Amino acid sequence: MASNEASSTPTVSITDAPVNVTVLQQTPQLIALYTIIRDVNTQRADFVFYSNRIIRLLVEEGLNHLPVQATSVSTPTDLTYNGLKFQGKICGVSIMRAGESMEQGLRDCCRSVRIGKILIQRDDETAEAKLFYEKLPEDIKDRYVLLLDPMLATGGSAIMAVDVLIAKGVPVERILFVNLISSPEGIAAFAKKFPKLKVITGFIDEGLNDKKFVIPGLGDFGDRYYCI
Repeated sequence: MASNEASSTPTVSITDAPVNVTVLQQTPQLIALYTIIRDVNTQRADFVFYSNRIIRLLVEEGLNHLPVQATSVSTPTDLTYNGLKFQGKICGVSIMRAGESMEQGLRDCCRSVRIGKILIQRDDETAEAKLFYEKLPEDIKDRYVLLLDPMLATGGSAIMAVDVLIAKGVPVERILFVNLISSPEGIAAFAKKFPKLKVITGFIDEGLNDKKFVIPGLGDFGDRYYCI
């Protein structure tokens, strides 16, 4: 009897990355989720649902990289449990508009988390990034910042967003950039300028095409999440 299973080996993320980059473990479940959101035939409702699942995994991994300190609590059985507690305040900063899709995933993990916004748009002809708007918590320099943007292509928008945060007094070591799909070119550009900044990504793709889009990618994340 012929098998209905695909015979090809699933494509997993490139693993050769700088030390500051963490790629989610390439489990069968994660690859299945990426397969759904990459599929051009996936409808918007499913794209949103399965993207949100990946975003939650990314946020959880990002939180693993924040500092903790020892603490002890008393349990209902009158015993002591030696555990850990989070150290320091956090906030999220989304790179509009696609980054806003990741805000709920952060809220699901962190109650009452403050979220700032940065609007950076890329010129379609030059691929250069331009800052249009920023609104950030007044005390952001005292917080750990999860910078949110689903796609890392050339790295121009993310680099500009980090420059904005640094200008506001945020130490680069307190910034974690969280995204779903990265290109090797974007990872390299990011690591060259900010070698101490941690990047949490779900997948490093093959590269960029001549239009500077990530390939194989998944198209325009913002359009598929909000519009199509």
